[in-house]
Amino acid sequence: MIRSAVTVSLVEEARGGPFVFWDGLADAFRSAEQLGFDAVEIFAPAADAVDRAELNTLLDETGLCVAAVGTGAGMVKHGLSLTDADASQRQLARDFVRSIIDFGGPYQAPAIIGSMQGRWNATVSREQALQWLAEACGELGTHAAQYGVPLICEPINRYETNLVRSFSEGLTFLEQVASEDVKLLADLFHMNIEDVDVAASIRAAGERVGHVHFVDSNRRPAGCGHLDFGPIAASLKAIQYDGFASAEALPFPNSQAAAEQTMTAFRKYFR
Repeated sequence: MIRSAVTVSLVEEARGGPFVFWDGLADAFRSAEQLGFDAVEIFAPAADAVDRAELNTLLDETGLCVAAVGTGAGMVKHGLSLTDADASQRQLARDFVRSIIDFGGPYQAPAIIGSMQGRWNATVSREQALQWLAEACGELGTHAAQYGVPLICEPINRYETNLVRSFSEGLTFLEQVASEDVKLLADLFHMNIEDVDVAASIRAAGERVGHVHFVDSNRRPAGCGHLDFGPIAASLKAIQYDGFASAEALPFPNSQAAAEQTMTAFRKYFR
């Protein structure tokens, strides 16, 4: 059964980005519980920046779980990339992702690699960047497997990367990765830009879909843009996807309203 989740960002440098909640773990978990969500997806500045005791208490009190953990702060806050021309920087990037995997693993929450895939440029060719990225994802996917979770690779649109953009590019990329423990994130905002048919792309990926960002065409909550969610929901059910539909959406017009709108849409299409 597909479960619902909502995002919280703890990264001040990312304020204004597409995360529903911004005012700490307690606010996010208690609001999510009240609205009937199943889980919270956490975007943290670093693995050791989260108060584990607070998180454990919130999980116990609300009955929610952690849907996934983001690694984007590695790029946004620390300037790290898995495809940096500098080998020492690439190693720091791997170490950062590994630490996030170790943070989320005990909660059965997979780590997501999105912006940390970086870009190719005049110094680093696309082929070289993809090779470095595949090597990193293979190593990190194997590391994630010890917790019984995959590593999640997110294709992101052409305005944010020039590496893995569409879902078809994502599937081709996975063929280069020497680990079966790496899956794709179906972010519906990015797919709306890069994929000709979002529902068909999801069907083609099948069991390689490991996580879903449930968001509309304009990065606002589902139902606030022009995406047709009916065929998308049908494709997710057809491939027997049983993970989370997580709202990585702008807090439009505010966090509470965005969360409420997401839950309304989730119940419409998945319940």
